[in-house]
Amino acid sequence: MGTISDPPFQRVAIVGLGLIGGSIAFAARKTWPSIHVCGIDREAVLREAVGRRAIDQSSTELAAVSGAELIILAAPVRQNLALLRQVAGHASATAVITDVGGTKRSIVDAAATLPAPVTFIGGHPLGGGSRGGFEFATASLFARRPWIFTPPEQGSVGPAVQIDQAVERLSAFVAGIGAQPSVMTAAKHDQLMALLSHLPQLAVTALMEVVGTTVNGDIRFAGQGLVDTTRLASSPAEVWRDICSTNADEIARALDLLIERLSDIRSDLQRTEIIDSVFDQAAHWRAELMKGRD
Repeated sequence: MGTISDPPFQRVAIVGLGLIGGSIAFAARKTWPSIHVCGIDREAVLREAVGRRAIDQSSTELAAVSGAELIILAAPVRQNLALLRQVAGHASATAVITDVGGTKRSIVDAAATLPAPVTFIGGHPLGGGSRGGFEFATASLFARRPWIFTPPEQGSVGPAVQIDQAVERLSAFVAGIGAQPSVMTAAKHDQLMALLSHLPQLAVTALMEVVGTTVNGDIRFAGQGLVDTTRLASSPAEVWRDICSTNADEIARALDLLIERLSDIRSDLQRTEIIDSVFDQAAHWRAELMKGRD
């Protein structure tokens, strides 16, 4: 957790108390005990959140965001797109709105078309778990993990100074709950995540499906390698439907690169230099990936 004494936002509203939204609530209250957190979700989720003291106020109505300085949309990607327009009608003129979705171009573009001006900064915490839902939320979920912000292009919406101040406050907020803030364009984010996140998820999911449907009951003979490689195959489809539909072009380009490389390997399985090259390059980049993580 950070050591910031004064919270950048005194009143925070979180729309959607799943794994990410719930963890933000826990982390914010742990870092700044004086902060006021309002959770907006279904009644069953809200009861649990109140019982675990993750939030100070609960509501099933979006109008409850009206007094918040920071509004966080923590639902799935396409649901956040719909919520943004609704929330904008209840938000105060000085409120900062952000989201936590895995793609950014769609929602940043949507914010620029809102009839009433709002200060919206796209956000994406790169922290998650193998299982979703509030029951798995924890204050430590974002510790030392990147949190990317994607402000609108200069001149597209709102004064530049206002946008810069919002990014600065948001960066202080996520640093306070242990994350490492970064800033980039929405286009750069979606291109990067297509390779770093979306491609691995789809590749592993397809691998697990091919292996499982081909070997059936003989899957019990699989070693630890398959177990380690396919951890992501347990991810829920409902989250990835939205990501695939809102980043289809960049994901398609990433898949093409992988398919091309797999085709090269398939055509040259007898050539040791091809196998050596792929394995050497993979080992190099794996070492780079793991620096500071061991």
